[in-house]
Amino acid sequence: MISLVLLFGFYAILDGIFDIVLAIKATGHHWPLLVEGIVGIVAGIVTFMWPGITAMILLYLIAFWAILTGVLEIVAGIRLRAVIANEILLILMGVLSTLFGILIIIFPRAGALAIIIWIGAYAVLFGIILIALAFRLRSLRRLEA
Repeated sequence: MISLVLLFGFYAILDGIFDIVLAIKATGHHWPLLVEGIVGIVAGIVTFMWPGITAMILLYLIAFWAILTGVLEIVAGIRLRAVIANEILLILMGVLSTLFGILIIIFPRAGALAIIIWIGAYAVLFGIILIALAFRLRSLRRLEA
């Protein structure tokens, strides 16, 4: 369980840092990414401040973090649709994050192994969508040049 706590803490902080960097580098008002980054960093710090927290508290912390970041990703995706035509991948990532958080809340006693499998499946799906988004954004950058 300590490994899960540490892994989540590191992931949340790194994800938060990357979101803040993206929000700063992006042109226009990208406040959802900035808020998502701050939430991620705070969630990671809280995780490290109390590493001995129970499994249930950690699960709820992960669930609410996933729901909040998911909603903010959906908002960011909707705002980007005005800039990038037919951009749906960021919204899909937000929906996936939100559903992941809701599943954890609905089934909190599924056990640490089940949660680890859910986290792994979520990470794989999220990673695939993020890679697809990166290629899409890269192709748009080429079109601008």
